[in-house]
Amino acid sequence: MLQTTTTTNRNRASLEISYMNAGNIECLGNGQEAEVIQFLKERPIHTVAMLGLIRDNGLASKLNRGNFYGYRDVNGNLEGVALVGHATLLETVSDRALRALARVARECPFTHMIMGEQDRLADLWIEYSAAGHKTRHTCSEWLFELRSPVVTDQADRKLQLATAAELDLVMPVQAELAFEESGINPLSVDPEGFRKRCLRRIEQGRTWVAVEDGKLIFKADIISQTAEVVYLEGIWICKEKRNSDAAVGFMSELSQKLLQEAKSICLLVNETNKRAQAFYKKCGFLFRATYKTIFLPQKERCN
Repeated sequence: MLQTTTTTNRNRASLEISYMNAGNIECLGNGQEAEVIQFLKERPIHTVAMLGLIRDNGLASKLNRGNFYGYRDVNGNLEGVALVGHATLLETVSDRALRALARVARECPFTHMIMGEQDRLADLWIEYSAAGHKTRHTCSEWLFELRSPVVTDQADRKLQLATAAELDLVMPVQAELAFEESGINPLSVDPEGFRKRCLRRIEQGRTWVAVEDGKLIFKADIISQTAEVVYLEGIWICKEKRNSDAAVGFMSELSQKLLQEAKSICLLVNETNKRAQAFYKKCGFLFRATYKTIFLPQKERCN
């Protein structure tokens, strides 16, 4: 009788393990956007990068520099969505979805970086690194959000959308920021692709600049934009203005413009950059979460 009970318990445990691992991974394609967007919209400030790419390019596009994958439960409902490619991003609502998508991600041969909320990325890395992957560089970042801009008494700084004429002013600054964060200068490893990406962002009307006497004074890039959130990166101000009220004035002006089109603005700040953290707090941004970015060893090619 004891042996029968033990066998029954083992069978039940086996079935439970099988059920926990049940699910289906699929490469997502054009025509599935509405379902995926609905899933990602549950946490818009955390998924704005993927949402923006889908809205701009669809689910299947070379411009995404990777492929979107979904994990479904036994009933066919999405439990996770991941962009796997040059930049790998995941949003999951279960551990089994995270593990399954991590196994897909670790097979990608050209991943440059993986980004996610700190705790979830730690879980992902356990599965990802099982294939022998090593880190090249890691950094922790704070996610900040702004819903109501600080209004300053600074005069209108006359921010404008960059044009192709400003491309050669914008590119070196953007390359410098990328090098500071990742340790890789995109002008050295992929100059043609980097130029095309900077120009495309300008042509999309997503690079804001202030130029005085032919010199770049301020720059900010809209990396991704939805009706809920605008995600900013590449925010830069010239050294002469960094410790002045002009810096807050530029951000106040930009924030007022962008919040006419979205409910909030979010951005990431390196955890060690106390000066930048203080600056964004002064501009009205609030801390929301800690993120981590893992940079992988440099690959020979990038999609």
